[in-house]
Amino acid sequence: MKKILGLSLLIFVIALVTSLLTIDDAGRSLFLSGLNLENLATRVGLFGVLSLAAAFVIVTGGIDLSIGSVVCVAGCMLPWTLRDLGLPGVLGLLFVLAVTGLIGLFHGLLVVRLRLQPFVVTLCGLLLYRGVMRALAGDQSVGFRGTGEDLRWLATGRLPLFEGFGLPVPLLVLGLVGGFTAVLWHRTVAGRQLFALGHNLEAARLAGVPTGRLTILAYVMCSLLAGLGGCLFVLDVNSAQAASFGNFYELYAIAGAVLGGTALRGGEGQVLGIVLGASLMQLLSNAINLVADSNQLEFAIVGAVILIGAAVDEGLRRYLARRG
Repeated sequence: MKKILGLSLLIFVIALVTSLLTIDDAGRSLFLSGLNLENLATRVGLFGVLSLAAAFVIVTGGIDLSIGSVVCVAGCMLPWTLRDLGLPGVLGLLFVLAVTGLIGLFHGLLVVRLRLQPFVVTLCGLLLYRGVMRALAGDQSVGFRGTGEDLRWLATGRLPLFEGFGLPVPLLVLGLVGGFTAVLWHRTVAGRQLFALGHNLEAARLAGVPTGRLTILAYVMCSLLAGLGGCLFVLDVNSAQAASFGNFYELYAIAGAVLGGTALRGGEGQVLGIVLGASLMQLLSNAINLVADSNQLEFAIVGAVILIGAAVDEGLRRYLARRG
């Protein structure tokens, strides 16, 4: 609870300071404009889904560095599926999600059956999937060409709340994904067992926990949610360039999860904290763009967040080890 309160207070302070520093000549805050708030809420929804994807693996004590490339796979495949295969919107979306789910299954099997390190497996995946997409697309942009209109509201839709602001549909998607994740993690046996893997894998195995199946499940859920995020991203921007689409998104996903209290050593994580962590990351990015009129410090902030999170996690591990 202290983590949640701390993140909430930090978000409020940064939002307040940014709103004061972006007042224009007419006395209006650029930060508080309806357009900026809608765009910020949309990015929170999109990147929040990716942070939840990363957290599924992190809570088991693993890591997935291929999230950005899976986003690329989904972003390139969805227009191709709708445009060239002629599948209806919903079927095309389900087909792409099935493909990304199979990627997660592939990762899980390599980690469980061949006992390869998750870092190695997903790092190779990061290179492999983007390389395949670049080859298939010929390094050209992939667009919908008039298809996908029935799905576009998932990324660009707005539900009017008050004058000048509409609630972005991606934020509602994040709410649904977050609600599902919270129920799975905290209201089911399988969810509690996922956290047991991160606490002590060997103890969980000796206790009869199906560690192999749960590890595979974690990687499938991670890639599935990354695929959903990739579909939302490409529907938002209307096209994908395989060489750059989704670049470094795995870092934003991991940073949001870590900032939200997900322990890199595994065994700890809270959905609300992850959503707040992803929100804080996007708020910082938005504040930098508005105040400094540049995004040059964005990657530096992402790196600092991951480094600080890792340092705090290691310090806490050592403190608990001394007390235990």
